[in-house]
Amino acid sequence: MGGLDSDALIAASPVAADRAYAVREARIQALHLMPQPEEELAANLTLSGGGAWARLHNDLTSQLMVVFDGTPTPMAVMRTLATDPDATVRRRAYDAELEGWKTVALPLSFAMNSIKHESRLLSERRGWPDLLEQCCVGNSITRPTLDAMLAAAEKAFPHFRRYLQAKARLVSGQANLPWWDLFAPVGAEGRAWHWDEAEAFIATHFDSYSPKLGNFARRAFSERWIDAEPRPGKRDGAFCAGIGKGDSRILQNYRPSFDGVSTLAHELGHGYHNLCLKDRTPFQSGTPMTLAETASIFCETIVKHAALEGASPSEKLAILEASLQGSCQVVVDISSRFRFEKAVVERRKERELSADELCALMLQAQGETYGDGLDDTALHPFMWAVKGHYYGASFYNFPYMFGLLFGLGLYARFEAEPDTFRAAYDDLLSRTGMADAAPLAKEFGLDIESEAFWASSLEVIRGEIDQFVALAAEA
Repeated sequence: MGGLDSDALIAASPVAADRAYAVREARIQALHLMPQPEEELAANLTLSGGGAWARLHNDLTSQLMVVFDGTPTPMAVMRTLATDPDATVRRRAYDAELEGWKTVALPLSFAMNSIKHESRLLSERRGWPDLLEQCCVGNSITRPTLDAMLAAAEKAFPHFRRYLQAKARLVSGQANLPWWDLFAPVGAEGRAWHWDEAEAFIATHFDSYSPKLGNFARRAFSERWIDAEPRPGKRDGAFCAGIGKGDSRILQNYRPSFDGVSTLAHELGHGYHNLCLKDRTPFQSGTPMTLAETASIFCETIVKHAALEGASPSEKLAILEASLQGSCQVVVDISSRFRFEKAVVERRKERELSADELCALMLQAQGETYGDGLDDTALHPFMWAVKGHYYGASFYNFPYMFGLLFGLGLYARFEAEPDTFRAAYDDLLSRTGMADAAPLAKEFGLDIESEAFWASSLEVIRGEIDQFVALAAEA
């Protein structure tokens, strides 16, 4: 299909016209392929090139052991101590973690250098202006959209720093946070949220948006679409898979806390998106990563706002902390990851970078984004070794920021114009695989190539920061 004239095909075929976006996308991808023998050679060489280096990162980090309190401890377990209630445990775990990453810095730096060199070289040979342009097209957004989002995020950094400074005063009485306190617990979770209560709470507050959304949740509960029971042999995390025509199945290890309720609402949002796609064909429903979080963020926000209304001050602090911790990671930390990767890709054109140089670039990116929200003598120079996303597709992280802020921007529009919003929202969800993000949003009255849209999304988070800072001062 990609080898054909897409406009002529669409004009000649009603079937192609109904799938015009997929037809044009196939043509774009076909134009960015090397001749077939070269593509075959690249596919085979990556098995001992970029693909092999990615497997090395995965195997090395999954087996990495760190000595903690005299006991060899898996790195994955060590990193969970960042949320320990005891500040001394968090500090010692941070120190031990950094020592652990030093032991594998050399092979991981070789992996990083090799993957970025291969990715850039293949991108150039396939006719892309650069890796970032290839990534934007693959995620159905334009470069002006990305630039507007990142510019708005940078202007919001001072507000996130207010949150981090308020948390520092709560946790340690200091002016800013050391890295080991970034995920320290704050507030009290309050009452337990048992499964039956979670069902009723979500359905009731989904009703406040629309009966269709509330009834969808009730159907998911009554037909037992959700595997929620933690048990031996079951993997961690949460996931929603669409099956059949508008049905879904959800995996979650439900904890009787608000975090469990929030995760459940998030995954049900994915399920609602699948419901809205039910009358679309497979070629019309291939939703890109940037738009895949639209309904999940929206549903999670509905439930979070409802929970805050009836919570005690200490519970509000815990709910806001969980929300802002996630938002800070998605806006501020992902900005630091983007800046770091962009710098690595540019410098790798000239030569290989040492592990020390990668650490220096990481610290520079963290300093530019977190600023005085964090203690600049206690950052994390080895985050380039921690994050597996660097060892696969380039610029993998920014679609998470897009997903969060696009969902929050829609929520801001819902609060401003609820009736107009409801009339068009389901149609938007049904068409996320039928157009690039910018024209799709424009039909909904949103200009995502403008900083103003992203600023409106970030205002939702700023409101939570204001609440957190005020509660923290009282506490």
